[in-house]
Amino acid sequence: MGLCFSTNSPTTRTRTHSKRVSNQSTTPLNRWSRVRSSSAKKDQLDDVVIHEHAIAAALLFQQRNGDVLRFDRSSSARCSNGDIVRRSCGSRRRRSVVDPVVQAQLMVNQEVNHEEMETSHIVLVHGGGFGAWCWYKTMALLQECKFKVTAIDLSGSGIDLRDANFIESLSQYAKPLTGFLKTLADGDKVILVGHDFGGACISYAMELFPIKVAKAIFIAASMLKTGQSTLDMFSLKENTNGLMRQAQNFLYANGNNQPPTAIDLDKSLLKDLLLNQSPAKDVALACVSMRPIPFSPILEKLSLSDSNYGCVRRFYIETPEDNAIPVTLQQMMINESPPEKVFRLKGADHCPFFSKPQALHKLLVEIAKMK
Repeated sequence: MGLCFSTNSPTTRTRTHSKRVSNQSTTPLNRWSRVRSSSAKKDQLDDVVIHEHAIAAALLFQQRNGDVLRFDRSSSARCSNGDIVRRSCGSRRRRSVVDPVVQAQLMVNQEVNHEEMETSHIVLVHGGGFGAWCWYKTMALLQECKFKVTAIDLSGSGIDLRDANFIESLSQYAKPLTGFLKTLADGDKVILVGHDFGGACISYAMELFPIKVAKAIFIAASMLKTGQSTLDMFSLKENTNGLMRQAQNFLYANGNNQPPTAIDLDKSLLKDLLLNQSPAKDVALACVSMRPIPFSPILEKLSLSDSNYGCVRRFYIETPEDNAIPVTLQQMMINESPPEKVFRLKGADHCPFFSKPQALHKLLVEIAKMK
């Protein structure tokens, strides 16, 4: 969820600190070969993959409240069994947002030696308006590789019962995340993955619990400097297509003469704004599942120190087809606060867990394996 209220032009900066990895490169960084599925294999595997997707959704909802909700298979797969396959977006046929089926074992067949990793526990933190439900594909793929996965519902999100209109601080919004980190045993560490506004939330958690965070991965996320708010960052560059401004509906629970309390996104614009490369079934899921975004946490300036936040290894995943947080704004954040390495997920919209689930999965595994 990007917020664009200012027409200020960004200052040009030279990128010098971050290593950028493009999944289109033909250099040695491409460690794996492309996997192509024949149409015959797709037909044979369709029933299997439908069942896999339903199980993925069930895993997530069982984790949260014991309920089981089944989703039809969206047939999402656009990558090889290794580094990201950067499929050309030039093929804009109708099925370009309905991904071809890739055999389940090919999607997750990566050698992962968990004993050599600092941690194999990955904590997924959704963005504004989303909930833990949005990670159902990512959860299933990671669990197939024997990772321990936790998806958090932030306050007023997903199945959390709190009203977004009455969440008045970032600490209150991120309490489910910080509360979870508090419960970790001494010596236990996790990899935090934040999407969208979830980037500010994991930054806040990194400052509070640096010794419990092995790595932090920002996916099309707000990666701020100390003294910045999410609104400050998103105000640096205007969303030139105007979609965000059109989609934002401000809510005034305290009266129209008071500041807004939450933002609700126009469901009719979700596809173009957030899910322009995602399968239709995931667009439908988002339309019935997204909730208002509390406004006060967006205004809150972060206080981040080099000794806490700064000691955690950070990685950024760019989404170049993003209409909510344009890649130019993502790069501006990267320049302002360079992470250890930057990856680009070609063809990904604002929600790569829907539009590029296997490619995203492989990046998460690769980052988790880095020493």
